[in-house]
This record gives sequence, C-alpha cells and structure tokens, in this order.
Amino acid sequence: MHLGIAVLFIALILFGILAFLQVSALILAPLVSVFVILLSQFSAGRITILEGLTSMFMPAAAEYVSSYFLVFFVGALFGAVYQYTGAAESIAHWIAGFCKGKFVAPIIFIITCVLTYGGVSGFVVFFVVYPIALNLFREADITRRLIPASISAGCWTVSMTAPGSPSIQNVIAMRNLGTPSTAALAPSLIVSIVEFILIFVWLEFRTRKFTKNGFTFYDTRLKHQLSEDELSLREKDDLPHWLIALIPIALILILFNAFRIPVETSVFAGVALATILMFKRVKGGFRSWIKVFNKGAADSNVSILNTAIVVGFGGVVKETIGFENLVSLLKGLNMSPLLFVMITVAICAGACGSASGGMGVAFNALTDTYISIGAKLPYVHRIATIAAGTLDTLPHQGAQITLLGICKMTHKEAYYDIAITQIAIPFITCFLFIALAALGL
Repeated sequence: MHLGIAVLFIALILFGILAFLQVSALILAPLVSVFVILLSQFSAGRITILEGLTSMFMPAAAEYVSSYFLVFFVGALFGAVYQYTGAAESIAHWIAGFCKGKFVAPIIFIITCVLTYGGVSGFVVFFVVYPIALNLFREADITRRLIPASISAGCWTVSMTAPGSPSIQNVIAMRNLGTPSTAALAPSLIVSIVEFILIFVWLEFRTRKFTKNGFTFYDTRLKHQLSEDELSLREKDDLPHWLIALIPIALILILFNAFRIPVETSVFAGVALATILMFKRVKGGFRSWIKVFNKGAADSNVSILNTAIVVGFGGVVKETIGFENLVSLLKGLNMSPLLFVMITVAICAGACGSASGGMGVAFNALTDTYISIGAKLPYVHRIATIAAGTLDTLPHQGAQITLLGICKMTHKEAYYDIAITQIAIPFITCFLFIALAALGL
C-alpha cells in the first residue's frame, strides 16, 4: 500500500477511536488534521501545520457553514417548536395508538420516520420518542435492547434518503449536482420501500427471538437497571391534536417538493405556521417563545459547527497525494461509476462518523470526478445519499453514542441491531439501487 494511503487509513482509525472515546469534534478534527499534515505529502510540497490549518482546514469548514448554515438553523428552530409545544409527542402518541401491543419496535421505527421525514431534528426525536418507546416496550414486555435501533433506524435510513426528504443529505446532493429532491424517483421509491420493509421485518423478527429466548423488559442481564423515576411517563394531557401537529409538516413537504421552494424557505414557513397554530401551547406567551427560539438557535450552532469541523478535516485530506492515489486506485479497479460513488461516500461518512459530514467531504473533493465518470447525476444523487447512511453508523458515531446514553444501554447490549438496520440493510439498499439503475429505471 502506498505510504500516503496508509497515513490516511491510520488517520481514519485514529478519528474513529477518539470519537468513540467521546472527544469533541472541535478537538479531534484539528488534531487528526495535524497528524495528516505532519505525515503526508502535498502537491504544493511540504507545508507547516499552521499553513495546513489556515489554507486547507478552515476554508473547507467555512465553506460548509456558508452553504448550509440556514438549513441547520431553520431545522433546529422547527425541532425546538415541535419539542416545546408537544407537537412531536402528539404525533408519536397518535401513531403508537395503532400498535395495541403488537409490532412495538417497528411502530417506534415508523414514528421516528414520520417525524424526521417531516423535518424534525433527529436529536429532538431521541428525547421525545424515548419515553414513549419505554412505555410501549414495558407494556408489551419486550427487552429494552431494541429501543436504540428502533429509534435511530427511523432517523437515519428511509427518512434521510427517500426522495423528497428535506434532510441535509438530500440538500447537499441537490446543491452539488443541481438535481431535484426527487432525483431518480422510480428506483428511489422502490429501494426506499424495500429498505422500510427490511427494517420493519428485522425489528419484529428480533423482538420475537428475544422474547422466545427469555429476554423481557425487566432484563437483569442489562448493565443499567431503570429506577421507578426513570420509568415514569409524562402525562399526555394538553398536547396539540395530532392533525394540527401534522399540518406544518405537510406544508414543508408540499412547498419543498411540489413548488420546488428552497428547503430553508419551506422549513421557515413550517416554523411560522406551527408557531401560529400552537402559540398557546407554550406557557408564558411571547417571552417563553423567545426562549424556545433561542434554544433552537443554540442547537443549530452546535450541530453545524461539529459537522463543519469534520468537513475541515476532509479539506486537508483531499489535498494530500495519498488521497489522489487512493482515488486513482479505486478508479483503476474498473468498477461501475455508481459503485465508485457508493464506496467513496461510505468511506468518507465512516471516517467522519457523520452522514452529512461525510457527504460534505466527498462532494467537496470528488464532485468533478463523479460528473466525469459518466454516471447520470440523478443516480449519483440518490446512491450518494443512501451510501452516506451506511458506515456513518460505525460505533464512534456521536449520535449513536448520545442515543445509547439516553436509553441507558451499552454498545455490547444494543449495537448489533443498530448495525444491521443502519449499515447492513442500507448497503443492501445501495446494491439494489445500482441494479435498478443498470436496468435503466
């Protein structure tokens, strides 16, 4: 293996280890970038650490912020409104009412799909859906081991990659390729349906298998045993009607897809409508609403900064001779263009521990290459969006670590089902999409 390529792979492993140890992205991305700068060769010759950080790292991070800040900002505002008005919880309770003790894990998956496809932040969904999932799992006497996979599968699979989604991944592909949100509509719908079914079936299969093997809700083998306080459920009183809660989501999807209005404007319209419809749901009037919006604004800053810093690391990597050699090596394997896109985006997402960060790195470095290899851009759009949701879910992903903490579970107890639903099944989806594209759909 070329020395430059080896350095990059060591850097990716180091990135993953530090992220798994919960080192902040604000520290680890510059730190690993320094490692790459010290050990790599650049086409411009040997550069200093400061030169690398100021001329490669920071411009890439700043460009990402400039391009996508408003997307993160309005999305975080929408999430805050839906969290503090109880709208997200209202939708979750409405959908949960259909399960009646059956298909509990798949129902939680459906709830998170609906909320995140409608534009509600995945981190908001974690906190809103977890207590509902806990109650449903307890009533059905199902092991808590499946709660993290049930919640996160809805956040990071179909709702993120399906055509028409207002997700940041879909937007990144649109901005870089000039394609619509519904790019490659026919094959995208087919693979989205297949992915949904596979995840649904897997969660139900695992539920029955765990139950058959004696794994119940009160599982003494789990490291953390929940107290009565942790099992208490917030009252459902004073939530907005689920239909009212769905109207702003419908508005966003209609504006974004039917009228092709930019995602920032579409989501902002949803924020405005939700505020009007559910103004009285936030006690304290205007002053309390200012606090809600302040919380959303603060959340957006954290989210985009963590992602942009990771993209900054990619800005350093793409300038190394090792990266040029890696791209040349992959191109020389005579693989199909879509397979090339899948592999490169998946590797970048895995390195970053982030689907959006990985896509930002991949498109920043390889957009011209993707265009030059001859694949149809709508196909590139969709395969990249799906592939970003594969290796991003390696154990060091920050979102999964956060969710496991919320659910009081360890990687050993819950990660297997996360990996199947969010790595294995999305890869199956990728290969199915490539096959459908080869057939000309």
